Amino acid sequence: MIEILFEDDQLLVVNKPPGVLSVPGRGPDKQDSVQTRCASLYPQALVIHRLDCATSGVMLFAKTKAAQSELSRQFRDRETEKEYHAVTYGDCPAAEGEIDFPLITDWPNRPRQKICYQTGKPSLTRYQLLKHSTSGNCLRLTPVTGRSHQLRVHMMAIGMPIVGDTLYAPAHIAQMSPRLMLHAYRLSFTHPRQGQRIRMEAPLPF
Repeated sequence: MIEILFEDDQLLVVNKPPGVLSVPGRGPDKQDSVQTRCASLYPQALVIHRLDCATSGVMLFAKTKAAQSELSRQFRDRETEKEYHAVTYGDCPAAEGEIDFPLITDWPNRPRQKICYQTGKPSLTRYQLLKHSTSGNCLRLTPVTGRSHQLRVHMMAIGMPIVGDTLYAPAHIAQMSPRLMLHAYRLSFTHPRQGQRIRMEAPLPF
């Protein structure tokens, strides 16, 4: 099943569960995905963007080719606004700030990404500390760019790995939660036909 947050004749917004692929992978064991679940209800549903398998939250689909083209353009031209919430471990360097380490695929260790000043692509994340406790920091994260694993690598790079991150966090932090504590909380975009600004939110699961 998939939780539908909003739909009309142009688009479909769902709440992606953690541990489910955004789109099917290779092999029979990787066919379950948000895309296939949506397609079982709406065969015309078209992917606009993806979330990491371990990440939950707002995911957008189009119901027409024209809507897909326009919404994809908004993502490409950075006209969308994305807000994530995360629980991290470690000392927060400031109440808010920016992280701009360039990122590139770590090819020998795919799907891992790495910071590389020679060949990495510009990557920018803004963060704001919402709450601090001995068990972790609650952060609002705003990715200005949309690189693969951007938030996970950037948080690790400033000494605040995301709790439950089995790819980048030290083992004792990865094992603090059965899931990655990263959630795509809010997505804002312009409706492809009506032109008004849409802001969709998925309730925080942690």
